[in-house]
Amino acid sequence: QLQPVESGGGLVQPGGSLRLSCAASGMSFSRYPMGWFRQTPGKEREFVAAISQNALVTYYTDSVKGRFTISRDNAKNTVYPQMNSLKPEDTAVHYCAASGRIWRILTATPISSADFGSWGQGTQVTVSS
Repeated sequence: QLQPVESGGGLVQPGGSLRLSCAASGMSFSRYPMGWFRQTPGKEREFVAAISQNALVTYYTDSVKGRFTISRDNAKNTVYPQMNSLKPEDTAVHYCAASGRIWRILTATPISSADFGSWGQGTQVTVSS
């Protein structure tokens, strides 16, 4: 089973950029679609983006399209969430996770945290002046 570990969070000003890393230990990283989520206190974990096993296909929630990108390097067992043009509402604990579903099934319906089974501990991103 994969165990993701997120890093790279911190404090950034509005309009700034931040690149997170999600390194996953365990076998067969390249077999799993990877997801990116965020959560603020008192709210459910929110889907942000996902990337297919072969890194050829990505999927984003509407609020981050054009600002965020997700990529992966299967040789390094790592996912890279990249955040640009950050807004205060992007402040949250950001997580990555692995899904046991194949990509076609995962994206056939709205993606939720229930589609993912291996979660990291999260990294705090704070956007504030």
